[in-house]
Amino acid sequence: MKAMMGKTLIYDAVVVNEGKAEEGWVVIAGSLIAAKGSGNVPPEVASDPEITERTDGQHRMLLMPGAIDEHVHFRDPGLTHKADIETESRAAVAGGVTSYFDMPNTNPATVSLEAWEAKMARAAEASAANYAFFIGATNNNLENTLLKADYSRMPGVKLFLGSSTGNMLVDNGETLRKLFESVKAPIAVHAESEAEIRENRERLKQEYPEGIPVEKHGEIRSRKACYDSTKLAVELARATGAKLHLMHVSTSDELALLDTAPLSPKKKITSETCPHYLVFTDGDYAATDGLIKCNPAIKGSADRDALRKAVADGRIDAVATDHAPHLREEKRGNALTAASGMPSVQFSLPMMLELARQGVMTVERVAATMAHAPAMIFGVKGRGFIREGYHADLVLIDPDCPHTIGDADVMSRCGWTPYAGMEIHHRVVTTWVNGKKVWNNGTPVAPNLTAGEAIEFDHQG
Repeated sequence: MKAMMGKTLIYDAVVVNEGKAEEGWVVIAGSLIAAKGSGNVPPEVASDPEITERTDGQHRMLLMPGAIDEHVHFRDPGLTHKADIETESRAAVAGGVTSYFDMPNTNPATVSLEAWEAKMARAAEASAANYAFFIGATNNNLENTLLKADYSRMPGVKLFLGSSTGNMLVDNGETLRKLFESVKAPIAVHAESEAEIRENRERLKQEYPEGIPVEKHGEIRSRKACYDSTKLAVELARATGAKLHLMHVSTSDELALLDTAPLSPKKKITSETCPHYLVFTDGDYAATDGLIKCNPAIKGSADRDALRKAVADGRIDAVATDHAPHLREEKRGNALTAASGMPSVQFSLPMMLELARQGVMTVERVAATMAHAPAMIFGVKGRGFIREGYHADLVLIDPDCPHTIGDADVMSRCGWTPYAGMEIHHRVVTTWVNGKKVWNNGTPVAPNLTAGEAIEFDHQG
């Protein structure tokens, strides 16, 4: 006798998907979404004998496609004293993030195919969420690495136009031009002008011989540094037809450089910002004990407000975290000695939903920027939407569960969050990855904590 495959029915939930938020239901069979619908569950679905688990959305919980965080630094390999793929992927699913794209500035840097394969093997053993890894550009790896990469298994190339960890600053003009002309996958750019940063740093060293205060970080990594570099990247993309993704847009000035066309798989120039640019301002250094120091630097309240509007109206396509954990002691120091970066993957979706609750944007827009957009920009196969036949990467969220974020909640190995002390109303109740429940009611589901799978891509858009 053939064994029955157990199915999961999620019902009476507010399904947030593809521009709508309406009560509905979803059936998971194996790793896929088998059926979905709006309104009440049809009798023939409700009575299906293969349904072995039922989850009640109580007519108020939000059921969303799991977030795809296309910008994380999980520190594995080489920096695992502060984070690794196991700890950070568990933090991800605790926050409703079911897929992530990891950046190449690890140790060794992911600038060879061998280093990329090693990361893939590590994630296959340890990742609770679905995974993919950028290959990093250098001044000398275009021919032997970037043009030989299999981009059906990679989101694209990460390009640093500002200084970074390892030998990954690409400042050779001929190399940049060739890279934009020849790489057919998305080129994800960290855009800050190294010349401008260097000039600002030297000027401030003279002004503050005892050490540049951490709150001056934004004067070193200035808005001009961001604008000039973003302008260069956009000009290269327009001249060559390359697919450019601008990462962590942090200024109102850069908005004028963006392609304002609605997002589609064929859109050539796309953009991302991060929750911390939408929540904090440069007046928050003291209140956070400098924990918000990051690259690019957080700017002023006018920038924050402009970025919020740009996310809400679609000028900015995606929201990702730039999750960059450091130990708390590494965050101590001045503008030159304190580490830049902060952990965000666990709280990004709840924080964005809190902004929606405040009227900054809609919950539909949160789903669009954190799930749909990354899937469309990078050609992710079968993820990022609640559709029949797609992978069952889903998150159920209680929208009326007020609580104060604390460091004790943090799943990341670094053990702190810049959002500590903030009250929010959304809590992740359950996260499914490939149909497996990996997080439930505040607890990791131990048998399923290697449920993540390698993400597949189609860059033909």
